[in-house]
Amino acid sequence: MSDPVFFSPVRRIDAAQVAELCGASLGNPDAGGVEITGIAPADQGGPGDLVFLEGRRGLGLLPRLRAGAVLCTADLAPSVPAGVAVLVTPRPQQAFALVARHLFPEATKPAPWFSPVVGISPSAHVASDAKVEAGATIEPGAVVGPGAMIGAGAVIAPNAVIGPSCQIGRNTFIGPGASIQAALIGDRVIIHAGARIGADGFGFVAGRSGLEKVPQIGRVIIQDNVEIGANTTIDRGALGDTIIGEGTKIDNLVQIGHNVRIGRSCAIAAQVGISGSVVIGDYVMLGGRVGIGDHLTIGSGAQLAAGSGLMHDVPAGERWGGAPAQPMKSWLREVSLLRGMAQDRSRRKNGNG
Repeated sequence: MSDPVFFSPVRRIDAAQVAELCGASLGNPDAGGVEITGIAPADQGGPGDLVFLEGRRGLGLLPRLRAGAVLCTADLAPSVPAGVAVLVTPRPQQAFALVARHLFPEATKPAPWFSPVVGISPSAHVASDAKVEAGATIEPGAVVGPGAMIGAGAVIAPNAVIGPSCQIGRNTFIGPGASIQAALIGDRVIIHAGARIGADGFGFVAGRSGLEKVPQIGRVIIQDNVEIGANTTIDRGALGDTIIGEGTKIDNLVQIGHNVRIGRSCAIAAQVGISGSVVIGDYVMLGGRVGIGDHLTIGSGAQLAAGSGLMHDVPAGERWGGAPAQPMKSWLREVSLLRGMAQDRSRRKNGNG
């Protein structure tokens, strides 16, 4: 476990309590009293740490495993070294995350950067007609514009800017240096440092003098329980709205264009670029550096592999990859064929064919 300078466990529990908390089976009842004082990766654990193992990689880590207790699947349990409490569960990582949240609740949601005193800092600037509910925190250097509304329990971190008439829901966190304009944001939303929400979209038409700007008069609507990573940008709509559905999680450095509509509980990894007017269904997963052309539709439950370049609609539930992206089986077959052709050419060149 890393040195707990910034996050320390709020409680200590034993292996039996871990089993009860996450529904795991204790492999050896005599080990129920093993105390858990921290969490760690399986290859960096030590006495008192809880770790997890699953799959082929987990099997490879078993011989050198050092930990107080391990969450693992039933097939790995017999090979766990003596002295380590075994907690058997079909989903070790999910169980590990549950226990980790129990031990480190402060690490699950950003906290105020300065003292946890609720209220408006004297060095913040809040417009006279802005409405700030009791229980909200406006930190030093933050700006809340005219007509804006800040819900109870919300935190507006240092130097964040909330534009005129924007609405920030209850228990929502707006990170340092973030800017919010033309946006309605729901409850329990987390927007990390440096995010830019509601800037005008990339709308231009060719004119006599070159590219002429098209006014972007829509909004950004972010529903409840969304998380948006640092330095991510979400453009407001041109005529309609840009919408981020409930429970969606967006990584750092993502660009979302105007009029994009994203469904519920989607996962979008870093450096994804989504062009204007794309429609994404529920439970969609986009790997890192995926690029999506404008006016496309991605069906619910679809998955795009990292680095994919999408130029066509994706039906619901399908897995695509490659650039240009295509169904996963076709892409893997193409990659295998090209690799075989390259190896064959190399053998002929070297006189081995």
